[in-house]
Amino acid sequence: MRNVALVMLGTLAIVALPLAEAQPPKVARIGVLTNVDSPLLQTFRDALHELGYVEGRTVAFDYRFSRGMVERLPELAGELIRSKVDVIFAPSTTAARAASKATATIPIVFASAGDPVETGLVASLARPGGNITGLSSVNVELAGKRLALLKEAVPGIARVAILWVDAPIGRAQMRETEVAARALGLQLQSLPVRTADELEAALKAAVARGAEALVVPRNPLSFGLRARIPELAASSRLPAVYDDIEFAEAGGLMTYGPSLRENYRRAAVYIDKILKGSRPADLPVEQPTTFELAINLKAAGALGITIPQSLLLRADHVFR
Repeated sequence: MRNVALVMLGTLAIVALPLAEAQPPKVARIGVLTNVDSPLLQTFRDALHELGYVEGRTVAFDYRFSRGMVERLPELAGELIRSKVDVIFAPSTTAARAASKATATIPIVFASAGDPVETGLVASLARPGGNITGLSSVNVELAGKRLALLKEAVPGIARVAILWVDAPIGRAQMRETEVAARALGLQLQSLPVRTADELEAALKAAVARGAEALVVPRNPLSFGLRARIPELAASSRLPAVYDDIEFAEAGGLMTYGPSLRENYRRAAVYIDKILKGSRPADLPVEQPTTFELAINLKAAGALGITIPQSLLLRADHVFR
């Protein structure tokens, strides 16, 4: 009888094996809430692939793009929640805020938030609390470095305009840039803007007031217009320095700031940890540690600027 029972168990195991193999693995559903499908999202997907996730087999993405309409973010966040995603990837401050207001239970990861404490996303960097964590992308202390690099590229400038948005992080960037301008002996013109429609008039006003160069810190408005702003700066004959490398890729003169690509790669690690059981409240917010200097020589040529060789040698990326 014992032998018969063993044979029967073996037979059942053999029959059950194909059935077990036929069961698909659990597919992790990641909701993505952002403005547009930028190349940075591909960086995020590639990082997840390197961590062992295969799209269509072990991971699926549910995208919601606001396409520049920030007011739609709460509605889109609600759609993701109703679709029962396992985690929400909301890279920017505005997207993360919309997601956090929509759910207190589904984990949320951001990748390029401003000051996540000052903007109310987390309780503290070390202990985020709640259901949200991620990576910060703004370091206001870089304002001085960015302005110094612009002066090194264009030594003759004396008056610089700063294009900023009146928000907590924008005001902090403005204060830091004012301090840096005084230290460098530069006059600073304030250009607060709220909408894309105000950009052209703001830059024309800056030129009329004698601005010779432009600083564009990171904010949701400027990043969404990373092709348009360099175009307007070029037509206004204003050499400009930006925060994100995407501005240099789009034709801006130079950029210096945290590597968003690295942040998006790290965000994939956060998603992986959460899907494996970690709580967002226990994952400290990371601040940027990798910074990149990018220079666009084509833009420099169009402006009649010769970038010093010493600056080119320090650049991480040179676009020709």
